[in-house]
Order: sequence, then structure tokens, then C-alpha cells
Amino acid sequence: MTETAPLTIRYFAWLRERVGLAEEQLRPPAEITTVATLIPWLAGRDAAHAHAFAARATIRCAVNQEFATPQDRVSPGDEIAFFPPVTGG
Repeated sequence: MTETAPLTIRYFAWLRERVGLAEEQLRPPAEITTVATLIPWLAGRDAAHAHAFAARATIRCAVNQEFATPQDRVSPGDEIAFFPPVTGG
């Protein structure tokens, strides 16, 4: 059996502060196939992740540096970034 590539999960701004990490490499279970299934799995990892994802409606996501919706797929080897809403100036 071959091992799948991990997801690279990146956290920015207050998400990074709450999780306590800027980045981590994770191999979620096979049933985690979309952003919508990834977020609750991450939130369930520990109290810091739960705190970071408590206000899910305000969190934005990118998959491989492209803005993503909850329905977008995540696959082994992808880079997933979570960040607060971005405002222009």
C-alpha cells in the first residue's frame, strides 16, 4: 500500500494565532474530500483548532492558491489556506 501525500494546511492572521501554527502537514481520513468536510475535521483535532474555526462564517479558504467554496474538492498533496476576509484599501 502506498502512502498518500499529505495536505499542507496554512493558517493566516488570527487563525494562525489561535491554532498556534503557521502551517502543518496532515493526512485526513479518506472521507475528507471537500473544504466543507475538512473544516469540521480540523476543528475536532483539539481545543486550539476548535477555537480557530469557531466563527466559520468569517473564514475564507483557498485550495492551491485559488479561492475555494465549501464544495471544492481537496486531494492529497493540495495546499489549503485559511484566512480572515481580506479588505482592500
